[in-house]
Amino acid sequence: MQKLSVVIITLNEERNIERCLASVEGVADEIVVVDSFSTDKTEEICLRYGARFIRHPFGGYIEQKNHALKQCSFDYVLSLDADEALSAELKASVLKAKETLAADGYTMNRLTSYLGKWIRHCGWYPDVKLRLFNRQKGQWGGINPHDKFLFTEKATTVHLQGDLLHYSFHTSGDYHKQLEHFTDIAAQAYFEKGKKASWLKMVLSPLVRFIRDYIFLLGFLDGSTGLEICYLSAGATFKKYKKLRAVRKQNQ
Repeated sequence: MQKLSVVIITLNEERNIERCLASVEGVADEIVVVDSFSTDKTEEICLRYGARFIRHPFGGYIEQKNHALKQCSFDYVLSLDADEALSAELKASVLKAKETLAADGYTMNRLTSYLGKWIRHCGWYPDVKLRLFNRQKGQWGGINPHDKFLFTEKATTVHLQGDLLHYSFHTSGDYHKQLEHFTDIAAQAYFEKGKKASWLKMVLSPLVRFIRDYIFLLGFLDGSTGLEICYLSAGATFKKYKKLRAVRKQNQ
């Protein structure tokens, strides 16, 4: 059986972290938690599960996750968010993969809960994620806050059966708060990359997003919850570009 590091970044995650840690028992050969100075019981819970708890200032999701990779003892890493957990089927798949770890990376489907309902459409599922990988073969990249692991050389990947359960939004307020936070980060990241947002793009992009998610990606099959999610996602697209315009104006 090959060795595997499980790595998680945290900030005040006492509500979620225990479920995440419990799901990797028997899978993790070490648990590395990189925390941006939580003030709740996150550290206490992590230490109870034998995690190595490291404090580090948060400089962005990509930056924090790359710092976390450097703290791992083993080359193969399973990277999770605190509000995620392995399903029983996915845990079995990871254990099977650990027998050889023959591929450079392993993808998995992520299933997200919104107000207690699992969302299987709206562009939210299968939401394939590369979360188990050889850290020597790449690094985290993308545009904050939408980080993704990118291989820096030719790599082989295998898809694992089972779902990565994402216990994301317990209330509508949780989702609104995240959308505000993520659109702030995305607007700044877009500005730093030199991206622009015309009035036409700011108006049309949300409409295209809603039509794609609700109709072509079958959001209507998730009922009224699907309609709400697609509406809010379209609104977030509008906010992102509106905030980008504001950032550009402030820096002119």
